[in-house]
Amino acid sequence: MPAFSLDPSQTAWCAELRDLAAERLRPLADKGEPGHVNRPLVAELGRLGLLERLFTSGALDLCLMRESLAHSCTEAETALALQGLGAHPVHAHGTRAQRERWLPRVAEGSAVAAFALSEPGAGSDAAALELRAEGEAAGDGEGESPAAEPDGPARWRLTGEKCWISNAPEADFYTVFARTTPGAGARGVTAFLVPADRPGLTGTGLDMLSPHPIGSLTFDAVPVTADDVLGEPDRGFRVAMGTLNLFRPSVGAFAVGMAQAALDATLAHTAERDAFGGKLRDLQAVAHQVAEMALRTEAARLMVYAAATAYDEKAPDVPGRAAMAKLLATETAQYVVDSAVQLHGARALRHGHLLEHLYREVRAPRIYEGASEVQRGIIAKELYATMEAGQ
Repeated sequence: MPAFSLDPSQTAWCAELRDLAAERLRPLADKGEPGHVNRPLVAELGRLGLLERLFTSGALDLCLMRESLAHSCTEAETALALQGLGAHPVHAHGTRAQRERWLPRVAEGSAVAAFALSEPGAGSDAAALELRAEGEAAGDGEGESPAAEPDGPARWRLTGEKCWISNAPEADFYTVFARTTPGAGARGVTAFLVPADRPGLTGTGLDMLSPHPIGSLTFDAVPVTADDVLGEPDRGFRVAMGTLNLFRPSVGAFAVGMAQAALDATLAHTAERDAFGGKLRDLQAVAHQVAEMALRTEAARLMVYAAATAYDEKAPDVPGRAAMAKLLATETAQYVVDSAVQLHGARALRHGHLLEHLYREVRAPRIYEGASEVQRGIIAKELYATMEAGQ
């Protein structure tokens, strides 16, 4: 359904992506094992050139990709998104050596990335991170050390836990956020690029409602050096928030894709299903429900596209717009999928039905990358800041 100001080439690209997802990605997704990284699927995303576009496209293109893939294959959408989420900090803040080592492998689908921010006691309150990065003097430990910074250590040891990390523990590298300055809140967090084979790094998969891989990580004095820092020491929170500002609207796009798939299925079902001497669509209560589903889906789509365009245009109100887009779209998708299940009846509850799958998928986006309550807090904070700036 055309929306916003998409030009004909963008509309055609979205249709092509939906077809690719159904014909080439869906069969690979069906062969995957729930709860584990589907490496053949990731590799196919690389062969199709979609992973490379994570680093060459803007926020609107990212949203179009995620929405289109989600409509036909949520597993492919999630695999693409997790590659982007884990690798974007390397693309945006990494050194030349970091980018040259990892980004080509991410783009071709031979290396799996992960974004490790949440902890058992620091989910929605990301500034409360407790994973410790304890400094060592330059030259401590074995091997040659990098040049020491004049005002800080060149080496650290990471100790603590991360939890609810997508692609853990099977990723090849992690963007890890750790506390380098105790008691400093958001100002004392540093982002590190940590390869999965570092000594002391272990992980365990978690059995979750969503079918994609999620796990916990344990850091037992994992060594990192200045060469592993993404951005600047004690400025890692900016890396995290910059990444989330880009990906939050596209989480909304994922949700819109699922909502559209549920709406399309409902239109087909209610047009064909016999009930009470006619078709389900002939019942006013059903027709009005379908209309409401369509209304909310389109409103969410427009807000997602607007937020992505604001990001691409470097507008000053991106945090608020991104939060609004994620909030509206994920809450809308929950409503639309739930309504679709209700209109389909018991058949939608059978394992293997599209709506049974969407019902499991749609719940998590209201929590990850900032729960709905967090998004409301961000929106309010931005509104008051704008008001005070204008006084």
